[in-house]
Amino acid sequence: MMIDVHGAPLYAYTGGKAFDPAQPTVVMIHGVLNDHSVWILQSRYLAHHGFNVLAIDLPGHGRSGGQTPASVADAVRAVAGCLDALGVARAALVGHSWGSLIALQTAAELPERVSQLALVGTAYPMRVSPALLEASLNAPLKAIDMVNVYSHSTLAPPPSALGPGAWLYGGSRALMRRVLASNPSVNVFHRGFVACDSYQDGEVAARQVRCPVLFVLGTRDQMTPPKAAQPLIDATRAAGVPVQVVRVPAGHALMTEAPDAVLEALYGWLRQPAGVG
Repeated sequence: MMIDVHGAPLYAYTGGKAFDPAQPTVVMIHGVLNDHSVWILQSRYLAHHGFNVLAIDLPGHGRSGGQTPASVADAVRAVAGCLDALGVARAALVGHSWGSLIALQTAAELPERVSQLALVGTAYPMRVSPALLEASLNAPLKAIDMVNVYSHSTLAPPPSALGPGAWLYGGSRALMRRVLASNPSVNVFHRGFVACDSYQDGEVAARQVRCPVLFVLGTRDQMTPPKAAQPLIDATRAAGVPVQVVRVPAGHALMTEAPDAVLEALYGWLRQPAGVG
């Protein structure tokens, strides 16, 4: 569905189901140079099992118009605007990589609007190497190849993800090239990496969270290794909210490398009673 957010169209995949105000809502936020499709298995299952799903394309990415976020704070305004446009008082937020920082900051700034928080493939600080930053700016196709090597720990997913024989590396590379080409005005690759690298409020935001938090981490993740999530795990625990950590045998692209494990973690978490914002 297309949603008018701050005067620009924002696309949200709903899993093939109409939005139902009576159901709980889950907003799913992708990472750098991705779009809603990275949640394909999880979003569709949740949509057919009692949840409104809004797997969004961030502004300036994929099917969404508007100004490409230059920072985590910019992206938070887009998420909040999406909730406002649909009249959603409270939603669960699920974010992957850069999307996890966006979800975290949204939960910190708008605690009354966030019922549960799931951070998938997260880290803080989420530093990007100078070589990769430079390549994303001046040789983005080369950088796409580099990122895909580091993001995957297997070449073929289980049959439940994309179908038998699907090539994870090739599919992800094609997606990233498509998202890059979707915005001829802005290099969304470099801008997203800069937003990750420059984000400095992670631990402060984590201590401000007032809802249950789930961490889903890939044990083979080379982009955001599990140990890099520890500062956020410690800070959310210090905030006194329920925290659960689930580790799955996958790399950074864990939604397609370990689709069932990620879905099981998310579905179980979302069905638990939500915290009080």
